[in-house]
Amino acid sequence: MAAKINPTVRRRRLGAELRRLRQASGLKSTEVAERLMVSQPKISHLENGRRTISPRDVRDLCTIYGVTDPQVIDSLMQMAKESGQPGWWHAYGDIPQSVYIALETDATSLHTYESMAIPALLQTPAYADAVIGETIPQLTAEEVGTRLKVRLRRQHRIYDPAHPLRLWVVLDESVLRRVVGSPDVMREQLEHLNALGAEPHITVQVLPYTVGAHPGLSGQFSILRFADSSAAAPVVYLERYTSDLYLDKPSDVQHYSVLHDHLQAQALSPDSSRDFITDVTKTYIDAASHP
Repeated sequence: MAAKINPTVRRRRLGAELRRLRQASGLKSTEVAERLMVSQPKISHLENGRRTISPRDVRDLCTIYGVTDPQVIDSLMQMAKESGQPGWWHAYGDIPQSVYIALETDATSLHTYESMAIPALLQTPAYADAVIGETIPQLTAEEVGTRLKVRLRRQHRIYDPAHPLRLWVVLDESVLRRVVGSPDVMREQLEHLNALGAEPHITVQVLPYTVGAHPGLSGQFSILRFADSSAAAPVVYLERYTSDLYLDKPSDVQHYSVLHDHLQAQALSPDSSRDFITDVTKTYIDAASHP
């Protein structure tokens, strides 16, 4: 099962365990940094899973924290080795959102609000190709093709027969109305969206224009949760054009969780949303037949 090891999530779990051991030892991160003769930010980055840690560093930290059980030390050192292994996405070269993809690959549930486009996991190939090519015009045809392959590979996560991702999506009506690619592309995309929304592990709700102003006007966001919440805390992901944001403070996660709850309450029910999407799909059928 080594192929399914997610290095980014493994780093986060290892970091959480090292933080627990440090706190149990009564040491502050500044004191640990002084003993290792490194900067305090390095210790913080190691504990947050934002930096790869070597087995040697793990061994040294265990010595500082007074950990003597060889099984515990060996287990932590093995996690360090695994955290340095490349994930499947590295085979496609230097791609954006690699950190997010790593988290998405290991998440058990994903709650998202989208106001601009169909979420990547629910996109058809034609829609995804149009979104990638039209939103980043400087990309070459080859680069668009690579990103499309990565996006479609990510979708395997929601089809995993053993552990399908629990997905709850709230879409602003504008997502359905914005013509991406062509009316034919939109028709296919909305039919695909309704088909996926009928799956037991996927919920799709539409937030119609008639709701007026709502909490989602601040922009798109996603909340990722993991099976072992004690080792891998939930993360809020905010996608940006040049740099993404990852929030894991409990207060931030709680804020966005409440925000998503409000959007769910204001949106149409899943059944009504399916009917709404069907009605919008008909407009694209008409548009395609009367160009």
